[in-house]
Amino acid sequence: MMQLKRRRSRPVIPMSSMSDIGFLLLIFIMLISLINQRHEVKIEYSEAKKLEQTQETDNLEIWVEKNGRMSVNGSFVNERELEGIIAETLSLKPGTRVHLIADRATPYKFVNGAVSILQRLQHRVVSFVVEEEK
Repeated sequence: MMQLKRRRSRPVIPMSSMSDIGFLLLIFIMLISLINQRHEVKIEYSEAKKLEQTQETDNLEIWVEKNGRMSVNGSFVNERELEGIIAETLSLKPGTRVHLIADRATPYKFVNGAVSILQRLQHRVVSFVVEEEK
C-alpha cells in the first residue's frame, strides 16, 4: 500500500478586500462622529461673578431664545412637548442635570416657563448656563 503525503498549503489572505474593509470602516466612523454633534443656538450669554463647573455629559440642554422659542437637541418645542421630553429623560436617567441656556436679552418670563415645568416635575438638579464676568 502506497502512502500519500498531504501537502499543507499556507492560507492566503486576499489583500484587495482589505482596502474595501478599511474604506467601509472610515465611512462608518465619519457617520458616527456626525451623530454626536451638539446643537447650539447662537446667543449672547449672561454673566456671573461666581461659577461652578458641571459635567459635560448626561445633560439635558434647554435653549431659550430672545423671542421665547425653546429648543432641545436642535428641535424647537412648545411647553407641553418640553415637559414630555424632560419627564421621559428623567425617568430613563434620574440624575440628569438640566442646563437652561438663555440669551442675555431674554425676558425672564420665557425662562420662567421652563423653570415652572421643572418645578411641577420636582426636578432640582438645574444649572443656568452663563459666561464668567470679565
